[in-house]
Amino acid sequence: MVTRVPVCLSKNPYEIVIGGGILPGTGDFACRVLSPGKCAVVSDTNIAPLYAGQVISSLERAGFAATLITVPPGENSKSLASAERLCDEMIAAGLDRGAFVAALGGGVVGDLAGFAAAIYYRGIPHVQIPTTVVAQVDSAIGGKTGVNARDGKNLIGCFHQPVLVIADTATLATLPRREFNEGVAEIGKHAVIRVAAMLDSLPEAVAGDLQSLIARNEKIKASIVSEDEFEKLGVRALLNFGHTIGHAIENAAGYGRYLHGEAVSLGMAAALWISVEKAGLALKEAETVLEVLRDFDLPVKLPEDIRTESLVKSLRKDKKFQAGAIRFVLTKKLGSAFVSKEVTESDIRTALQKIRA
Repeated sequence: MVTRVPVCLSKNPYEIVIGGGILPGTGDFACRVLSPGKCAVVSDTNIAPLYAGQVISSLERAGFAATLITVPPGENSKSLASAERLCDEMIAAGLDRGAFVAALGGGVVGDLAGFAAAIYYRGIPHVQIPTTVVAQVDSAIGGKTGVNARDGKNLIGCFHQPVLVIADTATLATLPRREFNEGVAEIGKHAVIRVAAMLDSLPEAVAGDLQSLIARNEKIKASIVSEDEFEKLGVRALLNFGHTIGHAIENAAGYGRYLHGEAVSLGMAAALWISVEKAGLALKEAETVLEVLRDFDLPVKLPEDIRTESLVKSLRKDKKFQAGAIRFVLTKKLGSAFVSKEVTESDIRTALQKIRA
């Protein structure tokens, strides 16, 4: 069974298609929104051997001429150098302004390939084909593309919405347990900011009807993006819950030590403690979220070797700083959130000490 979730943007709306075992239909889905021509399938060297063959075969049956381009797995591939290499390979393959890019993989591939599509020939279409939980419920939806700078995560990028998202939940079965679990951090974030009831049955939902759980989270992300596509109204900023400190942890720890969802889990732990102190969140509710994160082996305790000064240095360069003040997402009650300008550097330092304890 295929589920369809619309992303209702005022300009260039698109659809998320969700189902188990739907990759062989990639070409048919693409034909509905794109004219046959050349395309690049961008993947990493872990994912390409598993799924690139069936994606390319499906595209070719539908009349597309596909070129596979691979990058090394991991956060280090999210760089300007990688984007330049992708563009060079697309030029060599003869992709013109009528071509498109298909991003086959997790969040790194999706962000990188989407960014390359945004800058290639001043912008060509792209299709997101996410193969991880993080990408299916979050990063593949919404059009944020980009690469990392030396001093911070996602500091170089642009908005470039996909024309289609194809989420095959069967691909999640091949994920290592650690990579599967990191995606639960993003689901937990959605629960904190919009649908608290998901926390009550998350282990059962993960073990049961996974497609429905993924679709439910995609609807949450699509709804928020539709309300505030370019993060100007304060609605889309709510998706940053746990990410402000999480991104700093990724950078300060060195990319690769923590998966993105693991760093977000630590960031959520800190944001929950700040919410208790500054927003009146009940301690019991904070503990409920932490317990769910622990159930999926996600970290909630910050190691001593990741120094507070390194984290604060990274935070100061985060794109969520405006005029020297940080916009920090807090929750007063699970299921809702708001953007605060009242969180100080001292508050953040205190929260970091709390999650070391």
